[in-house]
Amino acid sequence: MTTPEFPGAGSQQPSPHPQHPQYAQGAGVPPYTPSAPPTGPQKQLNIVGLIALITAVLGFIFACIPGALIVGWVLLPIAFILAIVSLFLKDKAKWMGITALITSVVGTIVGVVVFTAVVATSFDSAFGSGDTKVVEPSKDGATDGGAKTEAATNAGTRESPYAIGSVIESKDWRVVVNSVTLAATDAVVAASQINEPPAAGSEYILVNYSVTYTGDDGNGQMPAFVSVEYVTAEGKTINSFDKLVIAPEPIDSTSTLYKGASATGNAVFEVPSASAGQATLAVRPGMLGDKVFVATK
Repeated sequence: MTTPEFPGAGSQQPSPHPQHPQYAQGAGVPPYTPSAPPTGPQKQLNIVGLIALITAVLGFIFACIPGALIVGWVLLPIAFILAIVSLFLKDKAKWMGITALITSVVGTIVGVVVFTAVVATSFDSAFGSGDTKVVEPSKDGATDGGAKTEAATNAGTRESPYAIGSVIESKDWRVVVNSVTLAATDAVVAASQINEPPAAGSEYILVNYSVTYTGDDGNGQMPAFVSVEYVTAEGKTINSFDKLVIAPEPIDSTSTLYKGASATGNAVFEVPSASAGQATLAVRPGMLGDKVFVATK
């Protein structure tokens, strides 16, 4: 029978609980400290991105100022290009370039909006030539011999409209609002089978006016650019073409008129019944004429 061997003092079997390295070292040796993981190089300041950002901010500010739009249009493309370049620089911070890129794009959009508004205002000022003359009818209903009426400064505004029958004349056109017929729903509905009744709370009105061509174009012109609009008491504009309705005896605005020729007829408007008589008519005698206001009663 074999007797099992027991490990003696010189046995080299490993301990089931290995010691921590700091205890395994001899006295006087400093404890073991794990080294920190290596870190990448820190990104440096992106000078190009900084310049792009400053340029983009300045361009954005100037793009919002109508009188300094040209400065914004110069700075914003420069900022955009610098921002793109800054994004490709190695080991450089990218956030300023990205911010500059976004700012330059948004600034360009704002600049386009401001430029459009400026052009629209200039266009309106250019086409409103200031040559419109108005002769209001006298108390007996006749006009004052064709002379320009010396009215108050605010005459012809919504607050102080001209009277029905006033002669409104520009370089090429003469317009006269002859009459305004309120509560004309029955007459309008009966004028054509396609005419539907107005919406609840609304009614049809008829505006009868005359247009005369006074220009010198040998080929004549159509009175299509002579406009008559209905403006509610609240300031909302209603056009005769807002709803497909055929007016009784409609005015012909598509036939060519030659010097001295006239066209007379009706335009129909669907308007709120509650304030139908409290509104005004906005009349523009041709594309180059100023808009003036005429009372509805």
